[in-house]
Amino acid sequence: MTDDEILFGLALTVVLATGSQVLAGKLRVPALIVLLPAGFTAGALTDVVHPDKLMGANFSALVSLAVAVILYDAGLGLNLRNLTGRTRWIVGRLLVFGVLVTFLVTGAVGPALFDMPLRVAAMLGMILVVSGPTVVGPLLDYVRPNDKVRRILIWEGTLTDPIGGILGALTFHAIATSHRVDIGRGYQLGQFGISLAVGLIGGAVGAALLWWTLRVLRLGETLGTLAQLATVIVVSAGCDIVRDDTGLIAAIVTGLAVTNIGGFDMPARRPFFETLVQLIIGLLFVSISTTVTPSSLVPVLLPALVLIAILVLVVRPLVAFAATAQSGLTTGERAFIGWMAPRGIVAAATASAFSASLVDRGESGAAKILPVTFLVIVGTVLLYALTAAPVARRLAVVKPSGTRILLVGGEPWVVDMGRSLRSAGLDVLMWAGLDQERQRIKDAGIQLARGDLLATATNPGARLEGVTAVFLATDDDDFNALASVVMQDNVEGSVYRVGPPHESHGVVAPYTGGAILFGSSLVRHALAARYEAGARFLVQSASSPVPADHDTLFVVRADRRLEPVTGDEPVTPREGDSVVLLGSAPFTQ
Repeated sequence: MTDDEILFGLALTVVLATGSQVLAGKLRVPALIVLLPAGFTAGALTDVVHPDKLMGANFSALVSLAVAVILYDAGLGLNLRNLTGRTRWIVGRLLVFGVLVTFLVTGAVGPALFDMPLRVAAMLGMILVVSGPTVVGPLLDYVRPNDKVRRILIWEGTLTDPIGGILGALTFHAIATSHRVDIGRGYQLGQFGISLAVGLIGGAVGAALLWWTLRVLRLGETLGTLAQLATVIVVSAGCDIVRDDTGLIAAIVTGLAVTNIGGFDMPARRPFFETLVQLIIGLLFVSISTTVTPSSLVPVLLPALVLIAILVLVVRPLVAFAATAQSGLTTGERAFIGWMAPRGIVAAATASAFSASLVDRGESGAAKILPVTFLVIVGTVLLYALTAAPVARRLAVVKPSGTRILLVGGEPWVVDMGRSLRSAGLDVLMWAGLDQERQRIKDAGIQLARGDLLATATNPGARLEGVTAVFLATDDDDFNALASVVMQDNVEGSVYRVGPPHESHGVVAPYTGGAILFGSSLVRHALAARYEAGARFLVQSASSPVPADHDTLFVVRADRRLEPVTGDEPVTPREGDSVVLLGSAPFTQ
């Protein structure tokens, strides 16, 4: 290819990767549904986007490093405090049963379905054991199952990727060095143990490097993000040089360490890193799908549909019900876990790498691995994307509609407002910094958020807790303004703060921050003063007349969505809604 063709190919790949994700976002579907057909079509219509021609033999190495960055980011979202008790037990059983059953069943039916040797079918089976957060996360965001189910599926999807990658590498080496796959031999277990040890050591080195760069050098947002990227790439590459595919373990262990070991001075905002991960995901899916040709799909299309049916209707339900037996989960929760196992980027990456190597070695049937994997990825993602939401509703595992509020502040009037919002049927979570304020929240019977607010809010896993709106109402106006800026990109919904006094000369509060609650008249000190004078909060039906000298603060919709009154635009109550009011005098019933 000429230099102009290479430049055009790279530019077109980036356009397809970003454009597909933008379109998927507008359509509210998982990006994979658009990315794979876009790459497949581009590969069928032109040669300029084919990765082997753009990057040659370097493509596999770049894929490995790119997947490591994705898994590091996934590890940042896994807080071990949420993996306790039965959840840990369920996830562990899902991983063990899922890997074994998927591998054995696919390996058993592969020779008959695809006319390939048993050893090649074993390679296909090991590739298909992985799932991944890049497809599970967006599906769960759309379905919104309860936190228990979501946490189990996210942990399983994230941890199965490095495990599947390592087992895939071991299977590949077994095939490459002999004409049979030694299943269950002590040698293979020893090889897995060595790979695991290399990955864990690499993860420890990565965590130490990040501790030094982020904690000791105290790099800012930009340099701190660059330090993370460089550390993950260096550690992952180093581990892969020592032993193939151990870089995946090192990457996720590094992310887990950063999230779960206190003291890392992580950048408060991560927009660049999150954007980079999204771009990498798009580029990988588009690039890998361009290597799949229509002529390679036709011979395996019908057998692949049969394999998808076996994986979806037999293997996954069997694994889920066996792994969740006596777990305390409801029948609906167990059934939904049995209906959620899409394949994602690691399956595509490993299929691309291993199938090409086996083809070069002359293995019969190896050329079918990538097109079969491609069809399984597309088929499972499309099937689950279309059916997960109605299945979740039918099984009654969807999180109740409404707003989950994080109310920040511990003043008496703030706690009383939280109590009123909860009495209106809303899910209220509160946080305060002082011990006295935290005790006041506990005494009110309101759930208290753990840990440091900003550390929790800026953690990529904060979204998994389901917070859909944040109200900042501490007695420090600058803190409210700064926190609203930091938290804006880490909450599903909006971030609001009480207004500072009109004569405020704060450093930040008068000039920036989230939307102002309650308009310009009910600023923070005015609210506190009215409460101290005897004003109290009142929840009543929107159809009832608002008592004299009462101000409307919130409108609670019939579906339990909360709309606060702000100075930007009016909020009009409708039939079936409730309103939260603040009176000017004590209200007695």
